[in-house]
Amino acid sequence: QVQLVESGGGLVQAGGSLRLSCAPSGRTVSISGMGWFRQAPGKEREFVASFFWSDSRIVYADSVKGRFTISRGNAGNTVYLQMNSLKPDDTAVYSCAASRARGSGWAYWGQGTQVTVSS
Repeated sequence: QVQLVESGGGLVQAGGSLRLSCAPSGRTVSISGMGWFRQAPGKEREFVASFFWSDSRIVYADSVKGRFTISRGNAGNTVYLQMNSLKPDDTAVYSCAASRARGSGWAYWGQGTQVTVSS
């Protein structure tokens, strides 16, 4: 089955930077776009950013706009999340997701990678 694998999480001081990556593993499927979500302890999962290939449409949550950058790897179905000016409120488990077709929802999810921002 298709799996998404995230990497790059860790502990960083406030104001620092971290770069996350996500790539499919296993059976190859057609992917139209990918996105990042995060969930802090005791809170609901929230949308962070997304990137759809066909028109290079990028969307950011207001909370990360101007600080985070989502990008696509040259190889294809890999996405990165460059996180700058990190704040303690950014602490969460970050997960990536993939969509097989625009408008069809998020079909695949990764296990998540922990990002901890200390003050």
